[in-house]
Amino acid sequence: MIRVVLPAHLRTLARVDGEAKLHVEGQATQRSVLDALEAAYPMLRGTIRDQVTQQRRAFVRFFACEQDLSHEPPDAPLPDAVLTGAEPLLVVGAMAGGG
Repeated sequence: MIRVVLPAHLRTLARVDGEAKLHVEGQATQRSVLDALEAAYPMLRGTIRDQVTQQRRAFVRFFACEQDLSHEPPDAPLPDAVLTGAEPLLVVGAMAGGG
């Protein structure tokens, strides 16, 4: 069971309280977890990654085990702690701007 923590606006859209818990077939990678997330919550399609290119949206980041996984290949295996459910995969909305 893979645990995914979504930003508040996506939790609201998907009507998820707390974490999304997903069963992922085969190897758990960013791609397979996002495939499972979008299958379970179709309203999230296009919000985290582009529906055509499957590329991560510019202001979305992925973290797990205190590591930024945003620039890892989509088919790279996730950390063991995520695979065992000990740690969640965090989907985080990035901030932009300056002053």
